Amino acid sequence: MRRKNWVLSLILFLAPIWALGQGVIKGVVVDSNSGSPLIGAAVVIEGTTIGLSTNVDGSFALKVPEGKHTLKFSYVGYLDLEMPVDVSGELNLGTIKLEPSSVDIDEVLVTASFVRDRTTPVAVSTIEPKIIIEKLSNKEFPEILRITPSVYATRQGGGFGDSRIYLRGFDSNNIGVLINGIPVNDMESGKVYWSNWAGLSDVTSNQQVQRGLGASKLALSSVGGTINIITKSTDAKQGGSVYYGMGNDGYTKQNFTVSTGLLDNGWAVTVSGGYTKGDGYIQATNFEGYSYFVNISKKINEKHTVTFNAFGAPQWHNQRSNKHLIQEYRDNPNGIKWNSDFGYRNGKIYTSAYAYNFYHKPQMSLNHYWKIDESSMLVTNLYASLATGGGRRVYGLNANWLNRQYPSGLPYDNTALTAEGYYDYDWVIQQNAASLNGSTCIIANAVNDHQWYGALSTYTKNIDDLKITAGFDGRFYNGVHAYKVEDLLGGKYFLDSKDINRPANQPLYKGDYINYHNLGQVLWLGLFAQGEYVTDQYSGFLSMAVADNMFRRIDYFQYEPGNRTTPWYDFFPWNVKAGFNYKVYGEHNVFVNGGYIKRAPTFRNAFPNYTNEFNNDVKYESIITAELGYNYTAKIFSVKVNLFRTQWNDRGLVKSLAGQTANITGINALHQGVEVEGVVKPISKLDIRAMFSWGDYVWSDNVNFTLFDQNQQAIGTYNAYIKNVHVGNSAQVTAALSVNYEVLPKLKIGADVSWYAKNYADFDPTKRTSPESQVDAWRMPNYYIIDLDANYRFKIGNLNASVYGNVNNLLNTEYIADATDGSLHDAMTSYVFFGFGRTWSTGLRINF
Repeated sequence: MRRKNWVLSLILFLAPIWALGQGVIKGVVVDSNSGSPLIGAAVVIEGTTIGLSTNVDGSFALKVPEGKHTLKFSYVGYLDLEMPVDVSGELNLGTIKLEPSSVDIDEVLVTASFVRDRTTPVAVSTIEPKIIIEKLSNKEFPEILRITPSVYATRQGGGFGDSRIYLRGFDSNNIGVLINGIPVNDMESGKVYWSNWAGLSDVTSNQQVQRGLGASKLALSSVGGTINIITKSTDAKQGGSVYYGMGNDGYTKQNFTVSTGLLDNGWAVTVSGGYTKGDGYIQATNFEGYSYFVNISKKINEKHTVTFNAFGAPQWHNQRSNKHLIQEYRDNPNGIKWNSDFGYRNGKIYTSAYAYNFYHKPQMSLNHYWKIDESSMLVTNLYASLATGGGRRVYGLNANWLNRQYPSGLPYDNTALTAEGYYDYDWVIQQNAASLNGSTCIIANAVNDHQWYGALSTYTKNIDDLKITAGFDGRFYNGVHAYKVEDLLGGKYFLDSKDINRPANQPLYKGDYINYHNLGQVLWLGLFAQGEYVTDQYSGFLSMAVADNMFRRIDYFQYEPGNRTTPWYDFFPWNVKAGFNYKVYGEHNVFVNGGYIKRAPTFRNAFPNYTNEFNNDVKYESIITAELGYNYTAKIFSVKVNLFRTQWNDRGLVKSLAGQTANITGINALHQGVEVEGVVKPISKLDIRAMFSWGDYVWSDNVNFTLFDQNQQAIGTYNAYIKNVHVGNSAQVTAALSVNYEVLPKLKIGADVSWYAKNYADFDPTKRTSPESQVDAWRMPNYYIIDLDANYRFKIGNLNASVYGNVNNLLNTEYIADATDGSLHDAMTSYVFFGFGRTWSTGLRINF
């Protein structure tokens, strides 16, 4: 009887709840600007634990009790949206558009050629802000891209900001890098030095990798692809955040962001700042860095907005310079953490040549956004970068006291080492102090300052389904290259005869120029135009760009006044590219693109021998590329497949070693492969991402080169046997699996597995001068690493807070990340850098 009463009581208790009934709210959450679905956006009934995250196509179906509720939509980088709903049965809200949390982000995206997936016919992967926040931890900025196809990123020198990246087998010289649409590749070499942007991850709101041709309208060096970085803009909402983090080997990081939001008078200000320091995972790689970001915006009226951006990351860091044989690491007590490039001065770490870097590269821009009418807009950016810094060098008659041989990393016969194998600075100081002719071994700084000014103006016009874009890209670059005396190491002065305009016996002191002092000047005047036709079913684009690229060199040491400056030498690079995308039904789409790039040689190839003598044999480089892609997107699953082929002809290369210079021209290469990436979201709290890429990147032909001595006299002409040798230090097979699961409300964990194979050692073409040397470089062992991350969201009073934890290389896998080919092209004779073992970090972020 009691049991019947209990059952009856339960039925009576639940009856009011059942009486309410169940309803379903459906919809699709998208970006308000691009219309792209937002995967994993949170959809929650306010004041309850009822909620879920959106599917791969941005859709959701949330079961709720019937009645009136407040539905809240949220996604990192977007403003929260609250919507009152009255549920009775099924309620379809249709498309819900979330607005970006930045005031002028849509105009920035237009300038930056940020593309809409499945509409623009290019291979693209977008790294959402939440992925950067959750997974970057204390890794280097380019390493976050390792979960995308055809990317290989390592920390190379092992120091703060020393990471490098290859995309489809191409290094940073051949990858266009844009920050808010402004190109940042060095205008002399094309390189990107990531240490200059060490604080960039703190202010990045979006990052997109466009592999291959990409959608940038500028005449960039984007042979392998384009990395498009969008920084924070002025926040639309008042507030900010503070962060404190710590990690292995003394790593600490603090930063803050504060914003006024868009005020009633049209003004808005956002400011961020950060400080990072640590001892470094690799021995003697301690560092210290700052970062800052300022955005000031004024909305003048509905048509005109003006913004000012300034950001930079002053830093110094120690690094490792020399690779070593695998057995040497085995024999050293420090194992894979061994760094042979330092000693101790006054009890503190002091690194030698190529093992210390300091730099500050601020970038400032003034931007005007003019909405001419409903269908047209003009965006103009004026920008400047005034950079200072350089790297440590050892110089003098007895420079080998504090140097090692390249590429072996072995000491010279007269290298000054302590019993423990460190550089013996005390001994060198004693020798210099006793010298009657001043110091014979000193510390110098190789200065690489520059002043860079640019103007970028982009006009867009929409005519029905046709969008026309045209504009101007102008840049002037003045690069200052010199050695400066930094430390006489105990001597009274230093003598140097490299400057013909002063006496060879003139005493030189700290701050004086030595060895060389010259300027590299580059002027770029470019025009670009693109037509893009977009309908619901198909889209296509045709893009063209042309530029006048001019070089001039000024040398203060090797030439007398009146004869120091060369004429301007003109090159006319251009490119044309086109693509077509077709949506088959609603879930499938295919695309094809292709292009031809005629690229000017680099400044170094135009003046290859460190003199004002212009290289009359220098050639334009030409790139022919084509790609075929297929995308499938359903409710819980999406996949992308790309096939690509890039033929690179007439590449120029300059190699310098021990005072000799090799000028190599006419190098051809073929890069081809297949890429697959997909996302599956079987339930709202779980998403799984995977990618696989297979590539074959080889040098296509044998070439010849001329070798010059230190006086720029030709020694002879040789053949370099490199045909069918694989491109080095770029894993040509990569795969990744990323699993992320919300195990409890507001507690999320993730695991990433990355696998790398078919990775060959880099090699020096000038060492392959006999037919017998035409063999492939050493193939490094395959390896995989596992990274874990977790984050928990909670409240501190009325403030939202999150705590993060990351463990990278969980299994402490030992692997070779970079290598230089040895004499026998095998593991015994090749020189290597090992990758990082297990590292960790944790941090707390509070939003207000």
